[in-house]
Amino acid sequence: MSSITASVWLVIVAALVAANLPFVNHRWAVVGPVAAPRKPLAGRLAELVVMYFLVGGLALLLERRAGQIAPQGWEFYAITGTLFLTLAFPGFVYRYLVRRHG
Repeated sequence: MSSITASVWLVIVAALVAANLPFVNHRWAVVGPVAAPRKPLAGRLAELVVMYFLVGGLALLLERRAGQIAPQGWEFYAITGTLFLTLAFPGFVYRYLVRRHG
C-alpha cells in the first residue's frame, strides 16, 4: 500500500471517528469536564465544527507532506462539510433517535 493511499484511509477513519465523538461522549471538547446534566445539541454541533477543522488540518498536513497542495474553492468545503455531517449520522442517531429502556 502506498503512502498516499494510507494517508487517504487515515483521513477517512479520522473523519468517521471525529464526526461521532461529540455524540458519544459527555465531556466538553472530548477531554474536558463532564457536561452536567448533559450537553445541549448546540454544544455538540459546535464541537462537530471544531472536529471538522481538526480533521481538515490533518488532511492538509498529510497533503503537504505528500507534495504540492491542490487549490480548493468553496465547492470543496461544501462537499467535505456535507460528507462530515453524513459521517456524523450514526452518532446522532445513537444519541437522539435510539429509544433507551430503563
